[in-house]
Amino acid sequence: MIEDSTTTAGVPRCAWVDIGANLTHESFAIDRERVIQGARAAGVTRQVVTGADLVSSRAAAALARDFPGQLWSTAGIHPHHAALFERGQLAALRELLGERRTVAVGECGLDYFRNFSPAGAQRTAFLAQLELAAELQKPLFLHQRDAHADFCALLGEFRGRLPRAVAHCFTGGIEELEDYLALGLSIGVTGWVCDERRGGALRSAVPRIPAERLMLETDAPYLLPRDLDPPPGTRRNEPRFLPHIGATVARLRGESPDELARNTTRNACAFFGLEEPG
Repeated sequence: MIEDSTTTAGVPRCAWVDIGANLTHESFAIDRERVIQGARAAGVTRQVVTGADLVSSRAAAALARDFPGQLWSTAGIHPHHAALFERGQLAALRELLGERRTVAVGECGLDYFRNFSPAGAQRTAFLAQLELAAELQKPLFLHQRDAHADFCALLGEFRGRLPRAVAHCFTGGIEELEDYLALGLSIGVTGWVCDERRGGALRSAVPRIPAERLMLETDAPYLLPRDLDPPPGTRRNEPRFLPHIGATVARLRGESPDELARNTTRNACAFFGLEEPG
């Protein structure tokens, strides 16, 4: 999946960026450093660690500080945690987002599929984070599931006020993609695209994503690519599998994996303001 075998300081010449890895998840507690270094060895030289509440956002920021040049973080309140959101938490998020390595607001948005928080509480928390991103001019890392209409309506209220936003873990089809592109969103594609059972709509949409709007992510430890061969001995997804996802996306788009790696890395670095790997 890399340009050739030549490396600089052990880093493959053609590298990948995972824009969404939940490295603070408890499943990584025993071997987190091995997972990070394993990703680097596989060509995934940069990762953005997802924050989903204050605790995980602080832990993600700490990881980013511990691995300069390899890890960055987001800070936000996931819709699953919106019922616990209080406006006083915005001060803590603002402080985290003032750190150089905390590069986006989120993961935030709406999730009416699980409904772990009431819809009204989700909208309140999402609006507060949209306001925060507009205030700080920070990119947004967005989540949406079964809430397309409300999600687009709220984003539309902030048209022209937000610097950049990415639809994390996009699983929709062409119609949903067109709505997101009209809102100016970038698109994050995960291993969902490797699932022949559930990924049909996404596979049809992938070739239509403009090259400059496309980024890749694993959403590890979730969404292990279904078609890994041989399958790993655990259901835990890891950032080292990102090149496998990239190969599937490249094939659907009629591109080489090297071309896709270069393009999506360029997009992620520009979107999040990532420097060269350390």
